[in-house]
This record gives sequence, structure tokens and C-alpha cells, in this order.
Amino acid sequence: MLLSFDSENALYYLHTAPAEEGRPTFIFVNALTGSTDAWEAEVAPALRAQGFGTLSYNFRGQAESQFSAGTELTEAVIADDLCRLIAEVAPPRPILTGLSIGGLYAARAVLAGAPAQGLVLLNTLREIGPRIAWVNDAMPLLVGHGGVGLFLDAIFPMLVNPEMAEKVRPTFLKGDYAPLDPEHGHMNLMRNAGATDWDLPYEKLTLPVQVITGLQDRVFLDPDAVDRLYRRLPDARRDDWEDAGHLLPQEVPAKLADALARFGRELSA
Repeated sequence: MLLSFDSENALYYLHTAPAEEGRPTFIFVNALTGSTDAWEAEVAPALRAQGFGTLSYNFRGQAESQFSAGTELTEAVIADDLCRLIAEVAPPRPILTGLSIGGLYAARAVLAGAPAQGLVLLNTLREIGPRIAWVNDAMPLLVGHGGVGLFLDAIFPMLVNPEMAEKVRPTFLKGDYAPLDPEHGHMNLMRNAGATDWDLPYEKLTLPVQVITGLQDRVFLDPDAVDRLYRRLPDARRDDWEDAGHLLPQEVPAKLADALARFGRELSA
């Protein structure tokens, strides 16, 4: 389905209402180069099978969503789009579930007043020091020279667990790189992501928060930063997974679905 803002701007989304009364709806907020496919492959169906509702969508600039020429896809725009989507669909008892920077966008939506019964932050807690700033600045340069394929070939094995890296290795390193059009949605998102304000007022996130961190993430993970930021959340619970890296929905989908269902049942009680 499409939520149209005007003739040139729209969000692609997939929504299923809860099958059981009182169950929350998980709203999945993508990573920067993500899509609904990451959630809909295994995680969302597993939650729906347990009676939960699901809502997955793509940012403007991601597949099947639309944005007008000249629109800069900033943090504020993405968070506002999420608020508009929630207001339009009105899913019952929403639990916003964001992967990587998607967790920050979800938190910004909560702080802006979007209704939420809970918040899930998947590999989101971070501070932008020299290492991550370098990665953020390199992303649009790599994609500009060789597309998303070059970017993923450069960092994918450092993002995921060894099992995932070995499994997908035959589909990588083909060398067929091509520059991405500067007007492409992914370029727009990456260009603006570097200016994202990661200094969230965590103390104001007073709703229940589930934090899940993959300890094999060798790109974005700083355990000390996770510890510091987690302590600032008023009502949080935490899982650290030694068998996973950054891309939890793809690496450990069954484990993630189980963890989300536990959190959902806790908030249903």
C-alpha cells in the first residue's frame, strides 16, 4: 500500500492488524539501506503467527516509496514521515522497532509525540567518535563511486557473524560496480545521514525500552558507549548477543522474533 502525501511523495507500507485482542503492533523502522524485505522474510511472519500486528515500511528514498526532486531526506523528515504513517494507519498499541539508525528515527518519533507502548533499539546505541564519523563520511563516497554494492563489499564481513558472511559470500565481490546517480534515494539518505544528531535525550524516553546489541558488529559497536547510554534510559531491559552482529533480522531472525514476542507479551500483560 502507499500512503501518499502529495503527487510526488509517498510511503510504501505493509500492515497486518493483530489477530489476538490486546496484542501490540510492531512497527519496523529500517536501517539506512534497508527495506521491508528484511523484516518480512522471517521476523514479521513469526510475530503474526503469535497474534501480534506488524507494520513495515520503506523511507522515502528506499524501494517503492517516492520523494520529489529537491527534497532532502533528513533525520527530521524521516521521523516526521513515521509520525504521519502511525497517525494514518493507527495501529493498536504500537511498539516501534528500529534497526541501527532506524532506532534513532523511532526514538525521535516517540519524542515528537507519536503514540507508542514500547520502543526496541537494535544496534542503535552509539556515540559518533572518530571511527564512526569516518564510516559515515565514507558511505556516500563509496556509493557515489561504486553503488551500494561497493559499500557492502567493503564492510559486510565486519558487520555480520561468520556464519552469515560465509553463507552470502558467493553473492558478493562480483566487481560490477557503477556510480549511483546523485539524485538516487540511497545517495540522498546517506548524504544526510552524516548530519544526524545522535545526542538523544535518553532520559525523556520514559516508555519501556528493549535494547538488543549484536556483539560481533565490528563497524558500529562501542561497548562502553552502549553501557553509558543504556544507563540513561529510565525503563529499559537489555540483551547482548554474542552470536550476532549488526544485521539482526537477517542473521538471527528466529531469535529476534522470540525476543520481540517476549517484549510484546510483557507489554500485553
